[in-house]
Amino acid sequence: MNRAERLARLLRVLAAIIAEPGLNPFELAERARVSERTLRRDLAQLRDLGYEVAYTSGYEVQEKLNLEGRARRKTRTEADDQLLQAVAHAVEVAGLWRESDEPAPAQTPRRRKAKSASPLVLIPAGAGDADFIYATGFDVETSLYVRYGPDDDVLVAPPLEIDRARAQSKIKTVLEDREAYVDKSWARLAAKMLRERGISEARVSPNMRAAHLEDLRAAGLEVEVDRTLFKAERRRKSPEEAAAIQAAQSAAEAAVVEVVRELARAEIRDGMLWSNGAPLTSDKLYARAQLLLGEKGFTCPDMIIAGSPECALPHFRGEGPIKANAPVIIDIFPTSRGTHYNGDLTRTVVVGEIAEDIRRMHAAVVQALEAGIETISAGVPAKDAHFAVCHVLVDRGYGTTTKGYEGEGTEGVARMNHSTGHGVGLDVHEEPSLRENAQEPLSEGDVVTVEPGLYLLGFGGVRVEDTGMVTKHGFKNFTSLTRSLDPRDYL
Repeated sequence: MNRAERLARLLRVLAAIIAEPGLNPFELAERARVSERTLRRDLAQLRDLGYEVAYTSGYEVQEKLNLEGRARRKTRTEADDQLLQAVAHAVEVAGLWRESDEPAPAQTPRRRKAKSASPLVLIPAGAGDADFIYATGFDVETSLYVRYGPDDDVLVAPPLEIDRARAQSKIKTVLEDREAYVDKSWARLAAKMLRERGISEARVSPNMRAAHLEDLRAAGLEVEVDRTLFKAERRRKSPEEAAAIQAAQSAAEAAVVEVVRELARAEIRDGMLWSNGAPLTSDKLYARAQLLLGEKGFTCPDMIIAGSPECALPHFRGEGPIKANAPVIIDIFPTSRGTHYNGDLTRTVVVGEIAEDIRRMHAAVVQALEAGIETISAGVPAKDAHFAVCHVLVDRGYGTTTKGYEGEGTEGVARMNHSTGHGVGLDVHEEPSLRENAQEPLSEGDVVTVEPGLYLLGFGGVRVEDTGMVTKHGFKNFTSLTRSLDPRDYL
């Protein structure tokens, strides 16, 4: 491209900005008849030359437009605008505004496709990729899914997965590709499939690995990361999804009972729990729970079985011997190996003597749990359940890290340092979130946890959690297990 053509294109961009200030990037590229990539390059060049082009809600020209570059600045006048538009019109008529490697513009202005209209490309980030499972009904470590449009999609699987893909996925067209599997070139295959249909743009999941995203763009595709992909659909659980979550919750209850049974059988020696002639450890309890879950078709590799004082760290998984006369937090969130849906359940128990301060903490947490549950209903802001929980904890003399609910004094006072709950589905943590800044209302069909807790470093913690569904009448609890501190109440 020669200098005149480049200047003509830059003038065209400036003219479009002046004619319609506040355009978003795509609209500006459309008006200037350049690609978005070229537009970004041109705007950077204009700034380097001293043209005061800024980005706010869209691209706008500031009060001063230096048409001579940095050498001379002056206040932009109406005459400047008219002159610039006249020059731009002239170069448009001459056909000089377009890059030589860009296609001629269509007779009618090009309109951006709605996000949902762009083809969808999914490449799993590994086994358990919830978006891939939701789209295909198929859990696989490596594969490719392309949705061109409604009722027009294809799943491409490697040779070792092709038969399982045809048996388990909900996609009608399932193809095999050995080369993409061997060369790890799923992104290049996706680009080729789209180009064969004359498509140059696509949406991808936020779960997609950066390497795949770069490969798609290197292949010439305009790729948009769809941050809202399946969020609304996955939030509203169907009756079948709700049943799958409830089954996972039942498995969690059985696993918690198994752990508590082992705790209840233990002997107390010198302040520690013993079983079968050896110290009872978190690791042994983990093995028992995992075995029971496996027999039921579930798994939970990251479950929490944490004794004191380490259970003051909410996500400490637990290790080593278990102390008597102190809280043990059991948090089990199993995933079904068949449906891939999750449950989530937490209970706290004490083997031996239950000190009064532990009873008080536990009573406050259970009361906060009930308050949170009573607040939940379709249409209620998600933050309201969190505030209800915090209010109870502070009222009972404890604290939280939520602004306005810190409580009186922090030294030596147990407090809650996390949100009240989260959505549960194909991911154990998904939308919606029950936290202080959650403005959106809860919706009928949401499945959420309510899990208040209190923690004090050097002492331990107490957390109790139920999972259930939001309805227009309130909270349908999927959890039936006792919330008692006493292990004997679970047997």
